[in-house]
Amino acid sequence: MNKKRPVNLDLRTIKQPLPAITSILHRVTGVALFFGAVFMLYLLEMSLESQQSFDAAAAMMADSFFAKLIAWGLVSALLYHFFAGVKHLVMDMGHCEELESGRMAAKATLIASGVACLIAGVWIW
Repeated sequence: MNKKRPVNLDLRTIKQPLPAITSILHRVTGVALFFGAVFMLYLLEMSLESQQSFDAAAAMMADSFFAKLIAWGLVSALLYHFFAGVKHLVMDMGHCEELESGRMAAKATLIASGVACLIAGVWIW
């Protein structure tokens, strides 16, 4: 066995390109949306039980910092997932597949989703 083969166990030295980071974030937000659906289904079930439970759900969303944080996180994940999905659809049609245009599309995805997340944060809070 060759003891001189390169071994890179330090994850801080691995540099991912920006399109790879946006693709990984697209997958992470998909998983977050899957698990966040539990919270949204709980709120939906709570709001459909009766008028009192609807008022309790509305009060929870209006008063609870944690509920607003979860809602903002889910909306932000949805917005990023949407913009990254549009980027992937554009790439599936044969556009932005080159190195430079792929970087520009990744930057546009991050900027558009960042602005949308800030607007959603202002709307929720």
